[in-house]
Amino acid sequence: MLILLPEWLKDLPSFLRIKEIYLVIYGAAVILIMVFMPQGIWGLLRSRTYRPSKVVETAPILKIDQSSTAADVLLRLVGLSKHFGGLRAVDAIDIQVRRGTVHALIGPNGSGKTTTLNVASGIYKPTSGQIFLDGVDITKKLPHQRCAHGLGRTFQNIRLFPQMTVLENVMVGAQRANNPIQRGEDALRERALSTLEFVGIREKAHEVVSQLSYGHQRLVEIARTMAGYPKLILLDEPAAGLNQTEKGELVRLIRRMRDEHAMTILLIDHDMRLIQSVSDVITVLNFGKKIAEGNPDEVLDHPEVVAAYLGEPDASA
Repeated sequence: MLILLPEWLKDLPSFLRIKEIYLVIYGAAVILIMVFMPQGIWGLLRSRTYRPSKVVETAPILKIDQSSTAADVLLRLVGLSKHFGGLRAVDAIDIQVRRGTVHALIGPNGSGKTTTLNVASGIYKPTSGQIFLDGVDITKKLPHQRCAHGLGRTFQNIRLFPQMTVLENVMVGAQRANNPIQRGEDALRERALSTLEFVGIREKAHEVVSQLSYGHQRLVEIARTMAGYPKLILLDEPAAGLNQTEKGELVRLIRRMRDEHAMTILLIDHDMRLIQSVSDVITVLNFGKKIAEGNPDEVLDHPEVVAAYLGEPDASA
């Protein structure tokens, strides 16, 4: 269209071939194409011919594979460091995440929380240290290989396929090497429906993701992660952008993930009410170092934690 349109415009009557009018027509045509045909001609044809299959009346029960080869500790970070030049974003931290618990990782902005998750999930290579998942050293493994060992994660900025349906997005998450179910489209669809049922949005299975509210997109991302039979789920600020009602629903969902399916979750968030409501253990980072760890009550009253969030009291005050 971009090539042919200028040629067609040359055939306009002479009084319309003024440069300004030519550019207006050309620009308007480009805008209309982007608005009404964002996926191109093939996307337009597909949208007119595609008819999604009907959602089954009863979704299968969600099953989580919690088979393991090691003891109580599921994730171990040993002397883990990540440096960016002279900046020590993560500085020789040791963390143990126990199986079947919600372990929160908190700290002020720039303390190294998301960097820790990025190193644990394989997006960044560690400068030093080791990462063990269920007794297996995954330090040098690529992200997709870590997924095969049972590691799943969500992102602070939602990472979904916006022009695919909710069901298609979650089916993508079910296609992992550690998937114990029969591989085939019907089996993947059933798995996706069971996770959508669990998070409470099965009725939206055939809606396009880009048409969902922000809160529902968060649930789709969590469902996609759960569909892959994860042993450990990394949740990177799942409450970011949610209103208070949606945060309450998220709290209940995280509790159900732990209590009903013994899922192990490593959670980052800035909402302290949410952290206190769902966490079994809290680890606090500041300037890349671990400064406190323990149950929510004792950690949030720790002097170093209070100072990191609120600043040191003025001695002269």
